[in-house]
Amino acid sequence: MTSSVYFETAPVPPPPSFNLAAHVLAQADRLADKTALAIVSPSRASRWRYGALAQAVEGIGAGLLAAGLTPGDRLLMRLGNEVEFPLAFLGAIWVGIIPVPTSAALTSPEITAIAAELRPAAIVAAPDVALPDGSDARLLPALALREMETTPPCPPAMGSPDRPAYIVYTSGTSGRPRGVVHAHRAIWARQMMWEDWYALQQSDRLLHAGAFNWTYTLGTGLLDPWAIGATALIPAAGVTPDQVPLLLKRHDATIFAAAPGVYRQMLRGVDRLDLPRLRHGVSAGEKMPDALRNAWQAATGTEVHEALGMSECSTYLSGSPARPAPAGSSGYPQRGRRLAVLDAAGQPVPRGTPGTLAIHRSDPGLMLGYFDADLETEGRYRGDWFLTGDTASMAGDGAVTYLGRADDMMNAGGYRVSPLEVEAVLCSHPGITEAACVEIEVKADTTVIGAFYTGPKALPSEALAAFAADRLARYKCPRLFTHLPALPRSGNGKIDRKSLRLRS
Repeated sequence: MTSSVYFETAPVPPPPSFNLAAHVLAQADRLADKTALAIVSPSRASRWRYGALAQAVEGIGAGLLAAGLTPGDRLLMRLGNEVEFPLAFLGAIWVGIIPVPTSAALTSPEITAIAAELRPAAIVAAPDVALPDGSDARLLPALALREMETTPPCPPAMGSPDRPAYIVYTSGTSGRPRGVVHAHRAIWARQMMWEDWYALQQSDRLLHAGAFNWTYTLGTGLLDPWAIGATALIPAAGVTPDQVPLLLKRHDATIFAAAPGVYRQMLRGVDRLDLPRLRHGVSAGEKMPDALRNAWQAATGTEVHEALGMSECSTYLSGSPARPAPAGSSGYPQRGRRLAVLDAAGQPVPRGTPGTLAIHRSDPGLMLGYFDADLETEGRYRGDWFLTGDTASMAGDGAVTYLGRADDMMNAGGYRVSPLEVEAVLCSHPGITEAACVEIEVKADTTVIGAFYTGPKALPSEALAAFAADRLARYKCPRLFTHLPALPRSGNGKIDRKSLRLRS
């Protein structure tokens, strides 16, 4: 019987001397007068041409060096939904500084914990974004980035494609955010998505509905279009989902990217959307329900192609216009990826058998490791296979069906959230003895984070919501609170999360 290992073609390796930012801007000289980015709203649009984009990135890189940073330093990014976010990200990488983008929604306690671990040399910050307490890192105001944009440029710092380029933080099974260290080669690996997910072309105009400071937007909405020489369209701050169809039509968008929740909001109360230039949509961040996919197709006449991925490797499994996902599946491994479905011993299971989805260690998009956590990094491997933590099965033709998370990670609006992290915050409340959080389906295709807790008495939900909001990013906050005399437990004494989900 065929084992659940899929490997179609080997990826072409990146050049031995490589820089992620230089790769993203490789088309800039040839396309200097083409629009690289348009920030759009119903009332106006501001545009960046490729020549100006490259000048700003190179100037910021040189400006960071002039400000005293050196290659290898870590730059903590605390920026809001503004164009300086991708410019600072690429500018740092251009000169060998390691940017660490973080969500502007993180609270002061959350970013303080990250900064204590990261030990950044500098923090670039917008005035209205929470900063870490007690950090001795140099503070650079966002306004300084605009002044750096005209700094005389310097050449990109070239080197091994395997050296660290940037770090992103993600919730981990340890119950606290983990820094995921990515190499310069991560951008090279994203080319596997161009054909096997987006069908991305230089002539495309890709509108991503997310904010600048979401990593999904950064990769899919900006870096990939720029690397191929397409045009990126990003809604301005304040644009609402019901306004996005107008922007798609007005700006001739050919590809639309968003999380499923945005698709759902756009379709609310609407039977038809007139999007004559749209070729298709793409979705990631959480599983898109079939009913929502069908509703979008009925309203627009276009397909939505979904991808499965994670912070440690971006997307690696998807449907595409040329190879749509079979009904019920998440699609096929992107060409160049080597995936497997493994049993508990780390051995491939027969096709059609559920197991843990894994990515081969050789994947060029796979992270270098967790920051300062070598043991935790190696703990994610079984031999040469990196365990995603997702349960899946592989069909005879290689299509993979996602069956859920092997752990108890929750999904909130496309973000993976550790229940342990949320529970730790709730348990710091003086009226809570014990807490457990699970993802709860409140209606068809809609889930929220629910918190169950024990304590002397039931507490007002509004007070608990405010307590959580002061200590957690909004997307991590529970939406439902339930007081119980005791939390249900399994035979081995662990909290029975399945029972909690069923009682909701």
